[in-house]
Amino acid sequence: MWLELKILFFLLAVNFAPPLLSHFLEDRWNAPLDGGRNFLDGRPLFGPHKTLRGTAGAVVLGTALGPLLGFTLWIGFSAAVLSMAGDLLSSFIKRRLGRPSGTTVAGLDQVFEGLFPFFIFSAQYPIGYFGVAVLVAAFSVTAWAGSFLFKHILLSKPHEAYPRRVRSRVRLRELRACQIRSNPWHRLINFEDAILYHFALKSALQLVGAYERGKRNARDVRLRRLIFHFPDLPGEFDGYTLLFLSDLHLDGLEGLTERLADIVSANPTDLCLLGGDYRMENVGPFNVALDQMARLIPRIAARDGILSVLGNHDCTEILDPLEKQGVRFLINDAHAVERSGAKLWIAGVDDPHYFQCDDLELATSLVPPGEFMILLAHTPEIYKKAARRGCRLYLCGHTHAGQIQLPKIGPLFTHSRAPRFTSEGVWYHGGMVGFTTAGAGVSGTPVRFRTFGEVVHITLRRRNA
Repeated sequence: MWLELKILFFLLAVNFAPPLLSHFLEDRWNAPLDGGRNFLDGRPLFGPHKTLRGTAGAVVLGTALGPLLGFTLWIGFSAAVLSMAGDLLSSFIKRRLGRPSGTTVAGLDQVFEGLFPFFIFSAQYPIGYFGVAVLVAAFSVTAWAGSFLFKHILLSKPHEAYPRRVRSRVRLRELRACQIRSNPWHRLINFEDAILYHFALKSALQLVGAYERGKRNARDVRLRRLIFHFPDLPGEFDGYTLLFLSDLHLDGLEGLTERLADIVSANPTDLCLLGGDYRMENVGPFNVALDQMARLIPRIAARDGILSVLGNHDCTEILDPLEKQGVRFLINDAHAVERSGAKLWIAGVDDPHYFQCDDLELATSLVPPGEFMILLAHTPEIYKKAARRGCRLYLCGHTHAGQIQLPKIGPLFTHSRAPRFTSEGVWYHGGMVGFTTAGAGVSGTPVRFRTFGEVVHITLRRRNA
């Protein structure tokens, strides 16, 4: 029985190598094994899903795994090669049957891949026909279940018009964090936030009597006015105003929506930009945050509308309800505002931090060369690429300016991979002006110390070169 279990484990490991490499390497080194060639019938030989990377990776893993399981190096190599040969035969047959590359055919996908290695195993070990049949059946069922999980869950679209690229890494993160309806397991798999913010930090602040003061600080949201000068700003947009809000987390602090509504209604603007993060938590339902947004959005007076990007707390399920309220999302997209024939471009990218679905090249490629472009991103983490792509103003949030700062040290945490000089306020890089807002709301523990929430009013001015 021990021998049979080792063989089954070996076969499953070799079978799992290609999708595992696909998960971690994504598009790197994924050249098709057949080089894109067709067979005599005009159909692909194997199809693009059978890659040099996957086949070679499976053989290398099998060769290395063989001795670890008590097989010889030669047996491990030979069994892995035979398994991949069976896998390629299955793909070859499916192409002849007219099935597109990447489709699943239960049984056909597994039987040859599981059977062929026994040409070497049966020659070396007393397994018998019945034992081979049982092992191939066990492999087929287990491998099919794994394939179903990968293709129909990790690579499936959660809903129609899904705007993100469906990658297994993205889907794992969305399964962890995204569902409108609360999932009790989310609390378990996001235990670090619960321990750090909702227990440790909150308890420490309550112990020293600072928790309620921190909440009062968090409610003290202020209007911040900024003026940015650019020599290449089209003259038609001299004096153009932007209202910039990010990290609203409207369901995390009582009274926050009312405070923000008072500020935005008293400050009409040309265009409103939202930097993402509407929900307080990383997991759980959105309904409270969406209800609060429904109260805030009508109070925003922006004659050219409201543009937004997604943050690391946001899931694509919120797009439809917020777009129905008049918010246009820029998910690796760009939008132009016109004045007398001149254009001001706003490019927006998907979250660069947690989901890492940003595609700056796609968003900026929609902007004609030489046009004035503002980038709206949730975090400052792609600032170098933005400067190289010709962005003139980079607007972002996410850091909350640390939310809690220490004297002479600054932000306790920035939760950003970018350098600390980009973590708050105005900064510069390569001729590009950047601004990272402290955010309107709070995340984690709903407190602020030595920072303030803010709504930012920006005026663009043309300065003669």
